[in-house]
Amino acid sequence: MWDIAENLGAMLIFAEHRYYGESLPFGQDSYSDSKHLNYLTSEQALADFAVLIRELKSSIPGARLSPVIAIGGSYGGMLSAWLRMKYPNVVVGALAASAPIWQFPGMVPCGDFYKIVTMDFAKSGFDCDVNIRRSWKAVDNISSTAPGLQWLSEEFSLCAPLKNNQDSIGFKAWLQESWVNLAMVDYPYQASFLQPLPAWPIKAACKHLSFSSAVSDYSLLRGVSEAVKVYYNFTGNTPCLNTSQTATGSLGFLGWYYQACTEMVMPMCTDGVQDMFEPQEWDFQAFSDECHALFGVRPRADWAETAYGGKDIRSHSNIIFSNGGLDPWSGGGVTRNMSDSLVAIVIPDGAHHLDLRYNNERDPPSVRAARALEVKYFKEWITEAAAAA
Repeated sequence: MWDIAENLGAMLIFAEHRYYGESLPFGQDSYSDSKHLNYLTSEQALADFAVLIRELKSSIPGARLSPVIAIGGSYGGMLSAWLRMKYPNVVVGALAASAPIWQFPGMVPCGDFYKIVTMDFAKSGFDCDVNIRRSWKAVDNISSTAPGLQWLSEEFSLCAPLKNNQDSIGFKAWLQESWVNLAMVDYPYQASFLQPLPAWPIKAACKHLSFSSAVSDYSLLRGVSEAVKVYYNFTGNTPCLNTSQTATGSLGFLGWYYQACTEMVMPMCTDGVQDMFEPQEWDFQAFSDECHALFGVRPRADWAETAYGGKDIRSHSNIIFSNGGLDPWSGGGVTRNMSDSLVAIVIPDGAHHLDLRYNNERDPPSVRAARALEVKYFKEWITEAAAAA
């Protein structure tokens, strides 16, 4: 968008989603209880954007007849698609990058997400996924004694030492999220979207995880420690690793968790066979109970399908769904054309919304081609809008 806005004579507008950043409807009380959080919904956010666009068109000289294209990545990509679906009178088209609009109950298998994470590691180094799968048992073995817990804490440079079995469970969850985040940001050049990282960071991590099955638990976890530090300490400036924080903290985690606890119910599961993680079934009731304990609310499992049409979206038009082959969220994305104007673009070498990033000399040909195709559609939508005006 940075490059093409100037080419198309366009203005870029960034609208902050209610309840995120500084857009707090009730100030410091916005997150105080479910009564104040009640207005945190995607539908309300979409209405905000529709009102904002109308206001901008009426107040910016020359903008009244300008066509508007919605662009977003991840949850923002979902909103872009839904904005076109719900307000076709407001936006002429949408680019929904890495938008998992089908990552909802009954739409895609709950294990697809973690299968893609595993595939990324499997092809990035010899037995990389195999050794991560073996590491969970190694953590259990070593954390079963007090000296083992101390060794793990020191080896991983943890800010707070592991003290008991509950801590080791949390430690494994932290490791799992670290591998997921690496898969999301497996970009072909140095980047700092979630953390400062090297080019192709999974390959960099897998260099520490490519060894034979005969290696000891301690040697295996030394490799895991070096691999995870590619993610958390690539710069070498991090004095210790905090397992209670992940690199997604700055992305408004609490707000998103509330939305997941109400309308954004996204089933995830692992089986330890087709993926490299410990088996964990999707348990809606347990999730619902956790939401109730946290926020006093219960999730509406089928609301996203009711509100946005689920997989039956063929009546809509002018939406590009782009997905990276390396991105685990592509498992819940639209990866095939639904009609002539509901178009899917798959970028085999792309991680999470790579096509929305600045052009880079190390971009793979597949993302360059995707961007060119996206611009082609943009120009068609603009031409159509001008003809209809």
